[in-house]
Amino acid sequence: MKNRLEELRRARGLNQEELARALRVSRQTIGSLENGRYNPSITLAFRIARYFGLSIEEVFIYEDEQD
Repeated sequence: MKNRLEELRRARGLNQEELARALRVSRQTIGSLENGRYNPSITLAFRIARYFGLSIEEVFIYEDEQD
């Protein structure tokens, strides 16, 4: 699943550590999310969206894997 996390974080002038602290996760989690190596739990997805004042769909881009 793609996401706009890095774009949103940079627009707020935050580094990964600052965002991680605000969301109560590790910096490694933020890095993994930004690089697409990790998909968040629904709880974390809601926390991220609320933090940025957006809907989940505005942060995370669902791609249907069926071809």
